[in-house]
Amino acid sequence: MMRRFVALVLCLVFCCTMIPAALADEPSGVEDGVLTVAMECNYAPYNWSQGDDSNGAVPIRDSREYANGYDVMMAKKLCEANGWQLEIVRLDWDSLVPAVQAGVVDAVIAGQSMTASRAEMVDFAGPYLYASIVCLAKQGTPQAAAKGISELSGYCTSQLGTIWYDSCLPQIAGAKIQSPAESAPAMLMALEAGMVDFICTDMPTAQGALLAYPDLVLLDFSGSEDNFVVSDEDINIGISVRKGNTVLKEALDSVLSTMTAEDFNAIMAQATAIQPIE
Repeated sequence: MMRRFVALVLCLVFCCTMIPAALADEPSGVEDGVLTVAMECNYAPYNWSQGDDSNGAVPIRDSREYANGYDVMMAKKLCEANGWQLEIVRLDWDSLVPAVQAGVVDAVIAGQSMTASRAEMVDFAGPYLYASIVCLAKQGTPQAAAKGISELSGYCTSQLGTIWYDSCLPQIAGAKIQSPAESAPAMLMALEAGMVDFICTDMPTAQGALLAYPDLVLLDFSGSEDNFVVSDEDINIGISVRKGNTVLKEALDSVLSTMTAEDFNAIMAQATAIQPIE
């Protein structure tokens, strides 16, 4: 009887020590009440870096700079609703998904389209924005007069790793697609410097660009049959969380589900109005 009792006690001790270890391997909600969010901090009006905390900017971890923009505004709203603190981590575009996969950050809020290929690597909360696809050209050029994508031709580019570059530019028969730009600012600079004749991007990025570069023209072919063919996954912008982290995903969705496209656009208008003009 004593041997059986000892064996039972040892079994219970073993199970109690194994359960926490097993749980530690599973994605959970926000640890320590701090939502750690990754973004480029270089993608206005979605996100950017600045030298002070004006307009509600948030400190960037391991930096003397601060982050602001639509993504920061949305992250603050999500944290306020869930009682979390917010920590911003600056990463380059290609490092965002690997960071959330590895658990280095809790979420990526960085203007990411909710594509099927990304959904194989992460889970998405949202959408937290709906972004139509447009083009930009310089005033007075043949491209600026285009009424549809069939009238566009010449050298063009977009940002690396986006559906604008991978899916939209190839739909333009007259496009001479150049190497992708590493970032949104680099894409805009290529157009402004005359390295390309037009670029493809989304509406929020284009609206922000028009403030920074008033010599640009917005080419919005919405409502026309001569437009880009895109799916919901191309224009729905979501928040990446680690696969299986249903606690965090549901917490984010519980807030986003109460918001409308008009709510999103109103916050984006606030971000566009205060973005840095360089």
